[in-house]
Amino acid sequence: MRVLLASAEVFPLAKTGGLADVCAALPRALHSLGADVRLLLPAYESALDGLRAPRIAADLGSLLGVPARLVAGELPDSGLPTWLVDCPSLYRRAGTPYQDPQGADWPDNALRFGVFCHAAARIALGEFGLGWLPQVLHCHDWHAGLAPYLVTRAHGKRPCTVFTIHNAAFQGCFPLESGERLGLPAEVLGVDGMEFYGKLSFLKAALRYADRLTTVSRSYARELLTPEFGYGLEGLIAARAADFIGILNGIDTELWNPATDAYIARRYTADDLDGKAVCKAELQNLGGMAQDAGAPLVAFASRLTSQKMADIALERLPNMLAQHPRMQFVLLGSGEHAIEAGFSDLTRRFPGRLGIHIGYSEAEEHRLHAGADILLHGSRFEPCGLAQMYAMRYGTLPVVRRVGGLADTVTDREDGFVFEEASPQAMASALERSLDSYDAQPESWRALQQHAMKRDFAWDRPALEYLEVYAARDCGAAR
Repeated sequence: MRVLLASAEVFPLAKTGGLADVCAALPRALHSLGADVRLLLPAYESALDGLRAPRIAADLGSLLGVPARLVAGELPDSGLPTWLVDCPSLYRRAGTPYQDPQGADWPDNALRFGVFCHAAARIALGEFGLGWLPQVLHCHDWHAGLAPYLVTRAHGKRPCTVFTIHNAAFQGCFPLESGERLGLPAEVLGVDGMEFYGKLSFLKAALRYADRLTTVSRSYARELLTPEFGYGLEGLIAARAADFIGILNGIDTELWNPATDAYIARRYTADDLDGKAVCKAELQNLGGMAQDAGAPLVAFASRLTSQKMADIALERLPNMLAQHPRMQFVLLGSGEHAIEAGFSDLTRRFPGRLGIHIGYSEAEEHRLHAGADILLHGSRFEPCGLAQMYAMRYGTLPVVRRVGGLADTVTDREDGFVFEEASPQAMASALERSLDSYDAQPESWRALQQHAMKRDFAWDRPALEYLEVYAARDCGAAR
C-alpha cells in the first residue's frame, strides 16, 4: 500500500499541537505494518532546517502563479521519506505555520494552503515524474482540504482520497471570491460544494469530495453528528455516514516512555516508580517552586483557550490554592493573551507554588508529565487529546471532562478522574476528588498510577484500522 500523507504539521519539522504528533507517529506505524508511506508538508524554515539529507527532487513550476519546487529528504528519527513544498514567499516566515509573531492569522492563508493542496493533488496524480505513485492520498485537517476535490478532477485512474477531521471548529473559511484565485470553478462554490454561510470552506470541501472520512476518536465521531459539536457541518457529515468512521489516535510509545526517556531526570517504570519522585523534584526546581515531595503537583499542558477550559482553570485556581496550602501548579502552553497574563499574575500572589511557562518546549512537556502528580485537562470539546495519554503513560493521573477522545481514554477512579459538565463547579469538584485521593490514599493512588501506565495507547491497532479504510473496495471510485 503506497500512501502519501499530507499535513501542515509533522513533528519534529513543524509543531503547534497534537496534529504534528499524529502525523509523525501514524506513518511510522503504517510503515511497520508494511505500507510505503511518504510525507508532504510545506517547507517552513523549521522544516528545511530539520529535514535529514535534503535535496531538490523536482521543479513544480508555477502553482497558482507561485514558483515552487519539491525538496526531498528524511524525517529525523524515523527516516521516513519526506517531501517539502518549497515556496519561499509563502512559507519562510517568522511566527507559526498559521500566524504572524503577533498572533494574527496570515492574510494570505487561503493561497498558502491552496498552493499546498494543488501540490499534494498533482504529486498524487503523478504529474512530476517522481517515480512513485500513491494508491492513497491521506489529507489531515483543513489545510489539506482542497486536495481531495482537485484529485477528483483527474480523468481515468486516480488514488483513493481519505480525509481526517482533527477539529471541526477550525474550518479554513475564506472569502468566497478567493475561489477563482485558488483555481476552483464556479460550479463547486455553491451550497452543494464548498460554500459555507457565504464563505469558501476548505473543511467542507474535504467533507464533500474525499472518498473516505475519518476522525480521531469514536466518541467525537458521534458528537460531530450533533449541532453542539458539528459547527454547522453535522448534516453533511451525517449524509456521508457510510464513508465515515472514528479511529482513536494512538501515541508514540517509544518517544513517550518513562523507562527510556532521555529528557527526564531519572527513568522509571510502572513497577518501580522511585524515579518519578526525582522527576518531581526537578520539575519543582525548574519551575521555581518549593521543594516538597509530598505536595500535590497539578499540571496544565495545553493551549490557553476557552476550548481547553483554561479560562475556568484560571478562575478557580486561586481558591484551590487557598484551600490546599501545599498544592502546587505548573503550566506549559500559550494562547489567548488575557489568559496568559492571568496565570503569570498568579505567581506573584502565590510565590513558590506556581511554575508558569508561556510557550512550548518538547523537552519541558516530557519533564512536566514525568514530574507532575495530576494533569488538569478539562475541555469544552476534545476530538481526541494526546496530553492525557502522555500523562497516563508517565503515571500522572488526568482530570478530564467526559467528552470526545477524553471519554474514550480515561475511566473515572481507574486511571483518572472524570467530570460531566463544562462548568467551574464540575471541574473543581473533580480536581478536589483527585487531591483527596492523593492526600489520603497513597496505596490506592499508586494502584491508579500503575493501571494508567499499563494502558495500551500504541498506534498498532489504529494503524490497522486505517489500512482497512485505505483498502475499502470502493475507495477511489469516481464519485
